[in-house]
Amino acid sequence: MLSIRKLVEYQMELGYVDFLDRDLDPVLEPTKYLKEADRRGRTLVFRTKTSPLYAVSGVINSREKLYRVLGASRDEEAYEKLIKSFTQRSSSFRIASFSDLYGKYDGDVRSLPAIKFYEGDGGLYIDSSIVVARTPDLESYNASIHRLMVLGGDAFVIRLVPRHLHRIYELNRRHGRETPIAIVIGAHPVIELASSLSPPYGVFEFELVKALSGEDLELTYTPKYGLPVPAYSSVVIEGRITGETVSEGPFVDILSLYDRTRQQPVIKVDSIYVSKNREYFHVILPGGWEHMILMGLPREAAIWDSVRKALPCVRKVRLTPASGMWLHAVISVCKETDGDGKTAIMAAFAAHPSLKHVVVVDDDIDPDKPEEVEWAVATRFQASRGLVVVHHARGSTLDPSSDDGLTDKVGIDATFPVRLRDLFLRPRAVD
Repeated sequence: MLSIRKLVEYQMELGYVDFLDRDLDPVLEPTKYLKEADRRGRTLVFRTKTSPLYAVSGVINSREKLYRVLGASRDEEAYEKLIKSFTQRSSSFRIASFSDLYGKYDGDVRSLPAIKFYEGDGGLYIDSSIVVARTPDLESYNASIHRLMVLGGDAFVIRLVPRHLHRIYELNRRHGRETPIAIVIGAHPVIELASSLSPPYGVFEFELVKALSGEDLELTYTPKYGLPVPAYSSVVIEGRITGETVSEGPFVDILSLYDRTRQQPVIKVDSIYVSKNREYFHVILPGGWEHMILMGLPREAAIWDSVRKALPCVRKVRLTPASGMWLHAVISVCKETDGDGKTAIMAAFAAHPSLKHVVVVDDDIDPDKPEEVEWAVATRFQASRGLVVVHHARGSTLDPSSDDGLTDKVGIDATFPVRLRDLFLRPRAVD
C-alpha cells in the first residue's frame, strides 16, 4: 500500500518524526521549522492556522530515507532502479472506487495548507503537486510535479515549464480547448519520484512506480474527467488549465535563489476532494534536501549510467548540495588509462545537460568529502593537461549567470597520471 501516512507511521517507529504542538501562520512562520527539520534530517508533521489538514515535510530529506523507500541499500541499487524503471514499465494497476477513498472537501483552495515560505514569494504556494493530464494525441496520460500559487478560492497559477504538460496544454490551446487536469497532493514519495522522472512523451509516469517500489500501484479515476490518480493521497483536485495567463512568482528554486516572475496559465478549480484515509498533505521546503533529492537524484543516476558505459569502474557520483544537486558533479573513477578522466567528463555533460562543472577524481577520493576533492585538485590537477572548457553550451536556465540558458562548462580532471601512481599514493595511518 503506497501511502504517505503509512510511510510516516513507519518513520515514527524508526524515531525520525517530530510533531509541532501548535498551529502555524502559513505566511513565513513554517519556514524556520522546516529548515531546522531539514538540517537535522527529521520528518516534521504540523498544521497551519488556515487549514484542518495535517501537513508533513522531510519524508525523503536524506539518501537513507529515500533508499528505504526504494528498498535499496546503496547508491548503485537506487540508480539501477531508476534507470531500469524506464524499460520495466508496468500498467497492471489495481483499480479502486473513488467514492470509497475520497470525499468532497468543505473548504476551498484558501483552506489548504499552502505556504508563503519567504518574504519575496509571489504568494501562498503548494509545491508538491502532481498534475495528471490526458495526452490528446497519444491516448495516454502524463504526470509531472508543478508548483501552484494560490490566486483565490477557486484558482491557481501553475508554473508550466516547456516539457510534456506544456506540450499537452499547447495542443489543446491551439484547438481552443482547456486542459482538464487532476492535481494530486500528498502522494507516496515513490509516486512523486516517478512523476519527477522524464520518460519519453506518451509514457505514463505512474507505469514506472512498480519498478521503483516493487508494488502494484492502486489507482482510482476522478469523477468529472476520469483521470487516473493514486488511491492514497491527501488531496485530489479536479480543474482545468485555461488560456488565461497571469504573473507567477517569484519563488525560491533549487539553487535557493528567486526564480523570476513569468506570465503563466491559470487553473480553474472544479472540485476538491480529501482522503478518507487521513493522508498527510506534503510540503517541500524550497531549496531543501527533499527538493534537491527529487530533482537531482534521477540526474545523478543518469550520470552514473552514462559514465559506467564509458569506463570499467565508477566508484561514486555526487551532484553537490551547494549547487542544488543540479549544476556541479564530482565523480570518482577507477582509472585505467590517462584519457579516462576526460571521457568521464564528456559522458557526464552528455547525461545531464544542465551540468556546469564536473570534477573527476581517483577512487581513493570520496566525493562526499569536499576537503578530499579540493586536495585532489590541489595535488593532481594541471590546467594544461586536465582542463576541459566548453563555451556557450546549453545549460540550466536556473543559473543566473547563464545567458538565457547558455553557459560555459568546465571539466576538471583531477586524477593522477597512471604511470606515476606511486608518486601520488596517500599515506595510510597504522591501526
